[in-house]
Amino acid sequence: MKLRQLTAGVVALLLLAMSSVAARGPEGPRLRTEQGASLPARLSDADFWKLSTDLSEPAGYFQSDNFVGNELSFQWVIPELKKNVKPGGVYLGVGPDQNFTYIAALQPSMAFIVDIRRGNFLQLLMYKALIELSADRAEFAAKLFARNKPANIRENASADAVLSAVYNMPASRELYEKNLKAITEHLTRTHGFALTANELRDLEYIYGSFFSYGPGIAYSNGNNRGGTIYPTYWDMQVTDDNAGKTWAYMGTEENFRAIKRMEEANLIVPVTGNFGGPKALKAVGAWIRERGGTVTTFYTSNVEQYLFQDNIWREYYNNVASMPTDSTSQFIRSVFNGNGGFGGGGGLRSAQLTCSIAQLLSAFKDGKINSYYDVIALSR
Repeated sequence: MKLRQLTAGVVALLLLAMSSVAARGPEGPRLRTEQGASLPARLSDADFWKLSTDLSEPAGYFQSDNFVGNELSFQWVIPELKKNVKPGGVYLGVGPDQNFTYIAALQPSMAFIVDIRRGNFLQLLMYKALIELSADRAEFAAKLFARNKPANIRENASADAVLSAVYNMPASRELYEKNLKAITEHLTRTHGFALTANELRDLEYIYGSFFSYGPGIAYSNGNNRGGTIYPTYWDMQVTDDNAGKTWAYMGTEENFRAIKRMEEANLIVPVTGNFGGPKALKAVGAWIRERGGTVTTFYTSNVEQYLFQDNIWREYYNNVASMPTDSTSQFIRSVFNGNGGFGGGGGLRSAQLTCSIAQLLSAFKDGKINSYYDVIALSR
């Protein structure tokens, strides 16, 4: 029965009930929501898991584990983004923990990280557990790499000082097993997330890789700190914005605590999905729109390059067009190996660029996007 067909008395009762719900606070997210709902200040564990599950698609294949981002210039765009992107919006991203640095810097009210790999989903849950179980950066890093927490780490210590101190502590098989059990129990018992036996085995593989390779873990499984082309976890935390300021989530206690608060409120939601797929991005956008939110930033890394290779880029941009954005909303993308004339500078393999979402969607609608190079040409 439609609302306009209800009697005045029933309408009054409905309004009374709705005001009562509002007074108690949000009951949690649903893919369909009442008019006037807003982005939540926190999600219950059950709502977080249901939301992540409802938004996700079946996982796809990617050739790398992608344990760590490989874009050393990823912070270079942050100062300009902070001038143009309003805090309090919704952040979208892809990949592992480089998203935490963008989230800490840009201060969205909520974040969704969408990746085709189920392993990325599980790695983000591993980070969630370890961040929630840790009081500070030193404890988090020690747990992440299965080492004892070093003593006497100053609160204002740099990321390099924290990671150096952790690196100098010997890795411990006993701590690895203890921490793996704590991660598993925190996710499945404390939070009640319904991880399958296969997912728990994959989680063990992911955490085992961090234990084995320590702060030198890189994009693919291996210790690359000795000089391969991929930056390590350590490298990604000690880099800066090319003007001397670090925005890394491990760069300061303040940045780390910002991520910890969002994790504890269940406001960083991992989603399994293909950017060009039929469900995930559209469902994320619909959920945000129904709560009056705006996607202010969308970090895509170099995923668009693969979407053009797979000829599903039109589906992807149609998915983006379905999202609630505004004139200030920005893409953050990575361009590798000098594509489109953008070199990384300083010997880096990639350049980090931004692009107005509205401008790109307008060009797409007008038929001016026909290749990946057209996308790069709109970036700066």
